[in-house]
This record gives sequence, structure tokens and C-alpha cells, in this order.
Amino acid sequence: MDQVFEKVEEIVSPVYAVGGSLRDELLGIDPVDYDFATPHRPEYVEECIRKGGKRPFLTGKRFGTIGLRLEGRLVEITTFRTEKYGEGKRSPEVVFVDGITEDLARRDFTINAMARRGERIIDPFGGRDDLKNGLIRAVGNAATRFREDPLRMLRAIRFSAQLDFEIEGKTLQSIVKSSHRILQVSKERWMIEMDRLLLCPFLERGLRAFMDSGLCRFMIPELSLQNKYEQNTIYHARNLWDHTVRAVLSSPPEINLRWAALLHDIAKPFVRVEKGDRSTYALHDLLGYDMVLRLGTHLRWSNDRIGGVSRIIRNHRLPDSPLREADDAAKT
Repeated sequence: MDQVFEKVEEIVSPVYAVGGSLRDELLGIDPVDYDFATPHRPEYVEECIRKGGKRPFLTGKRFGTIGLRLEGRLVEITTFRTEKYGEGKRSPEVVFVDGITEDLARRDFTINAMARRGERIIDPFGGRDDLKNGLIRAVGNAATRFREDPLRMLRAIRFSAQLDFEIEGKTLQSIVKSSHRILQVSKERWMIEMDRLLLCPFLERGLRAFMDSGLCRFMIPELSLQNKYEQNTIYHARNLWDHTVRAVLSSPPEINLRWAALLHDIAKPFVRVEKGDRSTYALHDLLGYDMVLRLGTHLRWSNDRIGGVSRIIRNHRLPDSPLREADDAAKT
């Protein structure tokens, strides 16, 4: 990261490494993209990039962010800013400020609220300690952070599954109490985080938190019925949610397959029939197919994804199904 920092400094100075790229650097992970913050206004940053012979990306200019490509990596330089949320408003008013500490105070979690310039780490909220202790902790008051942008609740769960970190107690309590606020967020933003979550390396931690936090109840209520749902069959050694989690973990890391694994038994609570001391779930694959057609539209999926995921679910018990092996593994 030092080489990228030096090249950015040659274009505009001063800059501070911030956000996820600094977090990953401190964890010894090679960042995918790079985030920097600067006291300079976006017009000046844009001018400096052009003078440096680079093409500026201006999509985020009104929010203070100017992007460019360096050595094939995306670099974003953002003016120090704070965000003010009006009563009942979902989009913040961006206000440019002069100090890095004020900029860091607007961020979601302590591990993302650090800055580095040279060898100096600016860490007003204890992010390095939380990195060391493996904690996801909200900056300041968690309820305020989640009221400002409820998607942060889902991001906390995704970071937990990405980094194998525990969500700090008060932050988790606030997610549980505020979980209904996720309904204020667009389905498109939900899906960006859920897609990332389903491909995380510590996925079980994330799926458990997704259910236990209450977010699943508001985002995919049909799926939330599986929590502690006993299947009462000779084929399954686990309750329905435990079976689903295991099926997802056993499926290949391809996003449509992961979604299909997550939703493959979504219809079971609706078709249960008692036969003696056992339960059967005839036609749950066909009803599941129909439910996912409707759910995919609700979640703003593309037609390709709706068709792909629903077909996998309809056929998941066939011998050549890409989900059959994962489903069988989840039963043992």
C-alpha cells in the first residue's frame, strides 16, 4: 500500500489512507481497492488528477469523491466530510469539514474509522484494539449509526462473516432492536450485501447472525419460519434452519447456487403433512419454485437470476441437480 500512497501523494497532498483498505492493510490483507481522504475540495482534487495525466472518475463528485485508476486498481479520494440526516430523510446532506477526526466520526464501525498518514495512525475510536480482539463495534452510539443508515446492520453481519469477527454486545443488541429499520433500505442495497455475505469465508457465522438478529424476519419472512423448526422426519438429523445452513455451506461458492441452497426448503413449513409419528413435505420443491419466482421479483433480482435460482430449487432432488449433493450432505 505504501507505493500506492506515494503515487497518490504525488498527485494530491496531503492524503490519508482510510476505510477498508487501511483495515485490510492492518490485517495483512492485500486491499482490492484503495480509499484516501483529503482536506482539499473535490474540484481541486479533480484538477490535480488531470494535471497528473490521469482520468478522474466523477460519479461520486457531489459526495466529495473523485476516483482514478492506478496500476489497475481503483483509487478513491474523498474530501473530509460529515453527514447530516434530516428527520425522516434516508439520504444525508454532505457537509465538507477540515479535520480528519470529524470525518472518521461519521463512519460505521471502529475498524473502518482509522486513518494513516506516513507511519502515524489516527485512531480516535479504538479500531486497532477491535481489530486485535476481533470485534465489530459501531462508532459512537450504535442506535444512531443504524438510524442514520439501517443498511449498516446488514454490513455488520457481512463483516462478521468476512473477517470471522464477533459483533460487539451493545452493537448486536442495537441491531436486534432496530432490525425493522432495514425496511427503509432499498432491495437493491440489500442484495449487494447479501450477495457478498453468501460468498464470505466464514459464512455460518453470518447466516446465524442474520437469523438471530431479526433481520431475516423483515427481509425474507418466509425463510425466518425455519428458525428452530423441527422437521420430524426419518431423513433429517437437524431442525430446518440448521439443515439449510449446512446445505449453504456444502454448496459451491457460486452465487445462484448459494441462493438456491438458502431457499431450497423455503416451502416446507407450508406443505407439512403429519403421517403417524412422522411428517412429510410432498411437493415442497414445486411450491418452493413458485415462491422463489415471487420472492425474486420482490427482491429486485434480474430475470436471469430469478429463472436460474428457481429452476435449481424445482429440480434440487433430481440426480443431476447441482444442489443434490449439498442437500444430502446437510441431512447427516
